Amino acid sequence: MKNLISFEDIKALESIDSATIANAIEFFKVREDTVGYSSLELKCLIPEYKSMVGFAITVTVDSTTPGPIPGRLDKLAELFDILDKGPKPAVICMKYIGFDRLRSCVAGDILATAVKKLNATGLVTDCGIRDLKGIKKRAEGFHVFSPGLVASHGLGNFIELGTTVSICGLTIRQGDLLHGDENGIVHIPIDLIKIKDLIIRARKVLEEEKNVFDFLNSDSITLQTLKEKLAPKKN
Repeated sequence: MKNLISFEDIKALESIDSATIANAIEFFKVREDTVGYSSLELKCLIPEYKSMVGFAITVTVDSTTPGPIPGRLDKLAELFDILDKGPKPAVICMKYIGFDRLRSCVAGDILATAVKKLNATGLVTDCGIRDLKGIKKRAEGFHVFSPGLVASHGLGNFIELGTTVSICGLTIRQGDLLHGDENGIVHIPIDLIKIKDLIIRARKVLEEEKNVFDFLNSDSITLQTLKEKLAPKKN
């Protein structure tokens, strides 16, 4: 499968924050403004990196149900195959389906380093992860979005690949284009908006916001001008 958008467009999206991308998407009115982004439960655990941009590869996982599930390593091998053949960069999206999500963990520095070799740019999960220092050291540049950290990996069972999942309030389908940073994850509806149009609009948003902040930082600001600028009356 070929990449769906160009390398240049990926780099352009990486240079823009996710809040601006969300604002730009709203301009096109292709979905309700209340959908398409993750809840505050999902944390960007390495916020110092540029924005993450990649195509979703979905998988359901379970690490707290006692006893290994037969075929789990076959599923891991299948995940590697999908990564190798799928569009790049990829984002692995792990949905937890076990009984004890707050103690779950199916990813650490070994898995992160391995999937980065196959051009995965990040991990998005409602599970815990571990070895965060190791991920930063051994898989530098690899993004991690998770509610938090745990010490033990438990039993890393990969259950189903390619299914639609919901992770921290965000519905994710195989192949979805995701954008994320310290603000959270946003789904980019590439079937409804041309990427170049989105990038142009996002840059326009940044320009418009710069003008607003120039106004807010001016010495001549008054209550009246503040109302006129930020809360104009409708005709």
